[in-house]
Amino acid sequence: MNEILTEILIILLLLLANGVFAMAEIAVVSARKARLKKLADEGSAPARAALALAQDPTRFLSTVQIGITLVGILAGAYGGATLAGQLAPVIAEIPALASYSRPIAIFIVVSAITYLSLIIGELVPKRIALGNPEARAMLVARAMTGLARLATPFVWFLTLSTNCVLKVLGLGKDVETPPSEEEIAHLIEQGTTAGVFHKAERDMVEGVLRLDERPVTEIMTRRSSIVWLNIHDSDEVNWRKIVASGHSHFPVFEGTRDQIIGMVSVKALWANVAIGLPNNLRSHLEKPLFVPETITAVQILETFKKRGKHLALVTDEFGGIQGLVTLIDVMEAIVGDLPEPGDRHAPGAQQREDGSWLVDGALTVAEFRRRFDFDPLPGEEDEDFETVAGFVSDRFGHIPAPGEYFEWAGWRFEVMDMDRHRVDKILLAQVPPAPPAPAGEPVSAA
Repeated sequence: MNEILTEILIILLLLLANGVFAMAEIAVVSARKARLKKLADEGSAPARAALALAQDPTRFLSTVQIGITLVGILAGAYGGATLAGQLAPVIAEIPALASYSRPIAIFIVVSAITYLSLIIGELVPKRIALGNPEARAMLVARAMTGLARLATPFVWFLTLSTNCVLKVLGLGKDVETPPSEEEIAHLIEQGTTAGVFHKAERDMVEGVLRLDERPVTEIMTRRSSIVWLNIHDSDEVNWRKIVASGHSHFPVFEGTRDQIIGMVSVKALWANVAIGLPNNLRSHLEKPLFVPETITAVQILETFKKRGKHLALVTDEFGGIQGLVTLIDVMEAIVGDLPEPGDRHAPGAQQREDGSWLVDGALTVAEFRRRFDFDPLPGEEDEDFETVAGFVSDRFGHIPAPGEYFEWAGWRFEVMDMDRHRVDKILLAQVPPAPPAPAGEPVSAA
């Protein structure tokens, strides 16, 4: 009886050893190298050992496989040859099973060892490793390094064989692939779901990742919305424009609005007023920064940093002024709309009590899609429009009148207000389930 207990104990120890190898394999492979490197730089010897194993996966996996194979052979030898032999006489005492006692004993022993091997030697250790891979990797790193040194000849041979096969297959040496923007966004989303990040933090990270995809024309103030100062206008006319707009910088032109002679700062003008000096626009002009309309939001940010500016005029290929972009516009591309001092304007999209939305026609298509989680709008890829007002006018095919509407993607778009020939406000409401109808067909108001 003591012999059976001893053999069972040996098999359990072998299965536990198999579990250690399995845990080490998953822990080292799953551990984040950046985290291990940070700990190693802080002086952690186990982290340095774990990082060394992770950076040489073929050598490490060869060591693990040698250990698992050796444990499997020993467990099989003890189980099949010894325990089965001890169990067979017990089964033979049953007359009906006496003739098959040996095969039955082997079947029982193999089944028991297989089950315990799966639970103790594989599943549980791997789940433990996945729970905190960096900590588990550091726990076993030194032991695995020592085993690799003891089994150096076998590890060297297996590593050489593995590399040769990979070379024949054309795979060669592993090249570490850096994380993509999609993977980073997915990790941030997981962190938000788990409560690690706030929704506002997630939105800001997503805004940063989209900066290199957003053209400057998407975030700039359009030409039609710029407040211009004419160098030949009287001081009274220009001051009236400055006070009414509430802006801090203005482009100054001479002749036509494409002939910009400089930018003027309200701060500089008010400084003269404060000390009683006369104001002269020409004496306060600053050299403007011009940027092409083809650059992205992240490129304009780099330009601002290099040039020490926080405002630029956006030009087309012919040199015409298309808009004006500021550092605040770039910040809003990351964090969303920012309120301005004394700003009383309605937000780009305001939800009403009945659940519908009042949308500003000047809202960009990108911001509109982000807020309402829409797929790309019809005509967007062809760059037929850049604002919600442009999308609405494009769907109608003519300049609409207040009250006209159409339905698209389960939403009703109704023109609420016009600013001359431009759609100013749109009422957006979800359409209740109804019999199918031609989608996107404009319907005139009754």
